[in-house]
Amino acid sequence: MNNSQNKDYSKAFNSDTYQEIEKFYSPSATLNSHAVRRKKRHPEDIRTEFSRDCDRIIHSRAYSRYIDKTQVFYLVSNDHITHRALHVQIVSRIGRTIGRKLRLNEDLIEAIATGHDIGHPPYGHTGEKILSGLCEKHGSKKFLHNIQSVRFLDIIEDSDLTLQVLDGILCHDGESNQGRLSYKRYSSWNIFDEKLSSAYNSSHKNSFLYPSTPEGCVVRLADTIAYIGRDIQDAIEIGLLPDDVKLPESTYEILGSDNRGIVNNLIMDLIENSSTENINSGEKTEENSFTIGYSDKTAHALRDLKEFNYKNIYNNKKLTSQKKKIAFMYKFLFETYLEDLENENKNSGIYSEYLETNSKNPDYIKNASPAEIVSDYIAGMTDGYFERKFTDIIIPDKIIGKF
Repeated sequence: MNNSQNKDYSKAFNSDTYQEIEKFYSPSATLNSHAVRRKKRHPEDIRTEFSRDCDRIIHSRAYSRYIDKTQVFYLVSNDHITHRALHVQIVSRIGRTIGRKLRLNEDLIEAIATGHDIGHPPYGHTGEKILSGLCEKHGSKKFLHNIQSVRFLDIIEDSDLTLQVLDGILCHDGESNQGRLSYKRYSSWNIFDEKLSSAYNSSHKNSFLYPSTPEGCVVRLADTIAYIGRDIQDAIEIGLLPDDVKLPESTYEILGSDNRGIVNNLIMDLIENSSTENINSGEKTEENSFTIGYSDKTAHALRDLKEFNYKNIYNNKKLTSQKKKIAFMYKFLFETYLEDLENENKNSGIYSEYLETNSKNPDYIKNASPAEIVSDYIAGMTDGYFERKFTDIIIPDKIIGKF
């Protein structure tokens, strides 16, 4: 089969197959024809636009580094606790379950979920706060992992993803306490760039960023469902919480006592209390009237559970006891690599293991400041690689026999 025949086959497959599938979508669902790319460098094939995006994310260098990225419990040696690689799979599965029931675009949900946490630096949110402080100290923009996820995929690796996927990644904040979301669709890259800039410059948490698609709303809520009970399960696994831990009464009665029950009850409540179309007439709703979210009692129980997790897990002194050492490691590596750039030390890892091998975008180095390049390099490190680079630099080489 020659290339022209292959291209014709692809168009026929998309037309005959995906349009049939889309007939079953909710009127609010994002269609594959809605997809917008900056460059569109490659011809169509048998995949949908959003399925192609998911493949591009999976094959990115940044995705490969999920394998050793901390979710919550850094510096813990236990193969049964959640790391980023597992977390994003759980978000994707939960998101697709919800999306299937609400008749939304599952390919878009999967792509957003797969890429949403790529920007997390070593040691999770602890590392994120430390790195952000260093960025601002050295004249760069603050560091936020959702923006960094977009930066890795859109700028550094130049994956040419759709606007809808990048917007969903930017707006995925699962820490938000908003129990109900709506969306406002747009198709302009200028609007996306303005949205990204406002996220950098805002003094508020990224909860003010609203997704542009109902699928983005699903991923944002699925992110919370994926981690809230799982973090309790992991905390019990490592002995941070007792096996018979008592959850808040409202949580226990409404959501259940373990991760399995919490996930199931949150999903079911979300589906029952979300509307992607006018149920009585079947007509398309106005975009601002679309809502997806929980009942009031479930939203309240979820907020109580988050407060419990922050008090007993995320801010637990046993977990945060090494924060000063981690902050020292971050500061040392950041300032070392910044000095290496300023002195053009080509023997430094920031050249040989990052700039010369990682970026596929020739404009990246030209447009990024030294502090941004250092931040990007460190943010892309796995926890283990971060520790090895610190050790390699701070421990002197043995020079006996080298004279």
